[in-house]
Amino acid sequence: MSIGPVMADVQGLELQAEEREILQHPAVGGVILFSRNYESAEQVHQLADDIHRLRQPPLLIAVDQEGGRVQRFRDGFFRLPPVGRLGAIYQKDHHQALRLAQEAGWLMASEILSVGVDLSFAPVLDLDLGVSAVIGDRAFHRKPQVVTELALAYQRGMHQAGMASVGKHFPGHGGVVADSHHSLPEDGRSLADLQMEDLIPFERLMHNNLNGIMAAHVLYPQIDSQPAGFSRRWLTGVLRQMLGFQGVIFSDDLSMGGAEWAGDYPQRAHMALQAGCDMVLVCNQPEQAARVIESLSDYNDPAAHLRLARMHGSAFPDRGTLTACKRWQSATALLEQCEPERWLDMDLE
Repeated sequence: MSIGPVMADVQGLELQAEEREILQHPAVGGVILFSRNYESAEQVHQLADDIHRLRQPPLLIAVDQEGGRVQRFRDGFFRLPPVGRLGAIYQKDHHQALRLAQEAGWLMASEILSVGVDLSFAPVLDLDLGVSAVIGDRAFHRKPQVVTELALAYQRGMHQAGMASVGKHFPGHGGVVADSHHSLPEDGRSLADLQMEDLIPFERLMHNNLNGIMAAHVLYPQIDSQPAGFSRRWLTGVLRQMLGFQGVIFSDDLSMGGAEWAGDYPQRAHMALQAGCDMVLVCNQPEQAARVIESLSDYNDPAAHLRLARMHGSAFPDRGTLTACKRWQSATALLEQCEPERWLDMDLE
């Protein structure tokens, strides 16, 4: 059985019988976990093992574990600082900031891999242009060159741990006020303007082994009449053909307000896949996810299967072995010094 085009979610701390059944549907290719799926490292490791054992090749398991406001696994995991903090440190000591970014990427990835989860949707490659509250300190910095340097270091750490990287939210969510979780934002800039700013980190990381990209539910009316995540112009024309990206393209969650433009859930999924996505996410709507999965029963994209198969995480030591290793101890000690204040959680489910 190949890896299907749908990433769904599950409701609790362990799989229910109906979830086991639907996750074995050939249109399913992955599972995304949220805070509701996490009680302890041991529990989530058992959940990941149960998901992986359902079929071969195993389903991909993903989570949003950026740090700061967006960290699904908390108790028992290191509380990672928002990456915007690393950008602030860069202003004073860029060598130290790059070291922190690499260790943050390694620590995030190693802890996630140690409980059997394949990937975190990171790094964020958006720019903090001072207008998007939903992005804010989830972005490394305002300047694209600084974002690029820090994100490359962060990705290097992820790769050292054995995790694929997924840059988001292409081609950039930082220039809009509206939150795409609730509505469809519009960015009135031209492609030339975006190439001078927002696209720089994406393009640079693509040429340095970026494994995946998540597309934004943002409309750029000067470039196309369709939002980027549903736009063949953006995903096939710009991303694949102009920029030469060969990795996996993920949609953002199709249950977000920014996706309502594309119609009902099956229509959203088909439009995103036809535009160039390899995998679509359907979160927090189990009945709608089932409709999407059924509508894609006959869908087959061999090139997407090959790309998705490369996203599985490397085998990693268990939690006890990890926390006893010198790098984990030095990384946590280093990162504890860079975020003296606590931060609000942003548990978008």
